Amino acid sequence: MDMVTAKDTGAPPAGVGRLPAEQVIPDSFLASLKARRREFDELGHLPADVVETLRELGIYRALVARAYGGDECSPEQFLRAIERLSIGDGSVGWVASFGVSCMYLSSLGKETLDRLYADSPDVIFAGALFPPQPAERVDGGIKVRGRWQFGSGSTGADLIGVGVKVTGADDGGLPRMAVMPASAARIEPNWDVIGLRGTGSHDIVVEDVVVPEDWTFVRGGAPTLDSPLYRYPSMAFAAQVLAVVGLGVARAALDTVTEMAGTRGSITGAPTLADRAYVQSDLAKGEAALRSARAFFYEVTQDAWTTICAGDPVSTQQANLLRLACSHAAKTGAEVTRLAIQMTGTTGIYNDHPLSGYVQDALVVSQHAFLSEGTWQKAGGVFLGRDVGPGFP
Repeated sequence: MDMVTAKDTGAPPAGVGRLPAEQVIPDSFLASLKARRREFDELGHLPADVVETLRELGIYRALVARAYGGDECSPEQFLRAIERLSIGDGSVGWVASFGVSCMYLSSLGKETLDRLYADSPDVIFAGALFPPQPAERVDGGIKVRGRWQFGSGSTGADLIGVGVKVTGADDGGLPRMAVMPASAARIEPNWDVIGLRGTGSHDIVVEDVVVPEDWTFVRGGAPTLDSPLYRYPSMAFAAQVLAVVGLGVARAALDTVTEMAGTRGSITGAPTLADRAYVQSDLAKGEAALRSARAFFYEVTQDAWTTICAGDPVSTQQANLLRLACSHAAKTGAEVTRLAIQMTGTTGIYNDHPLSGYVQDALVVSQHAFLSEGTWQKAGGVFLGRDVGPGFP
């Protein structure tokens, strides 16, 4: 497979990018997201206007190579943008996080990438990897059929990808994805969960679609593109964009407690929240925990990026720290939001209160397979020099 080197277009060097989160994502947009949460939940996916706004904000071109008109931002810039969106709404941050999918698509061949981005770098790709379904080679490509779970953001995608196991193919134990127009797949609305309800993570059904083989790639395989961004560990990055949603949601939860603490009293006549000793103590603990997890998260991101920009590969230990920081961020986000709702007594238990939504969203983030309890064991195994299997770190 030919290597494609990003063209010199006079743009900033890789890692400078054009996605400063605070400028690109205005406070007014975050406020509108907070106000529309119930709408997102009831709809079961993000409305088309929100998806189009994310496209207009540059979320889906942020990590696309400058050779194709993208911004080629650094990983940290993209993560900060997703974190900020998640402060507005966890489901929006989650769906926006799949702007990272262009990193997976970078494993497609040059000619395929040329066709993919021929009209615009603002291509929205979504899909579902698991469980990989058996597929066979036929005339014209690979025949794909089956059902896949957790198709987050697929209702607003231009392209859909699904995981397949091609008979006779040696993909090194990693799953292969078959990419097709969104119109070739059927979305079956069945996303009925406690949190992140607006992500539209419904099942995807494909019925005997023949996908040309050059529109398939190995998830976690070597990229075709050659620039610092595309040397960043793709599997770790896939976990990071999800974990940072939990950090954003936890930030929103603590901010909500702080805003209501000075005025919220009790029907029993107890002092306002701000005057209660346990609230003061727990708020401090929550801030310390969240800021510590966030600092670890961005510290290891910066360390890996510095190594790559210096021309060196990320070590196994660096990649492992990225994965560990992800699990820690997700778990801490869930713990901090739980602490936030606990501080407010019965106030946050109502479905129409923001804290109720925050704690549910943060819990669902921490349940993802990339951030689950098993990742702690794998991270420890890597520290101890053990073989933990493909796909980690």
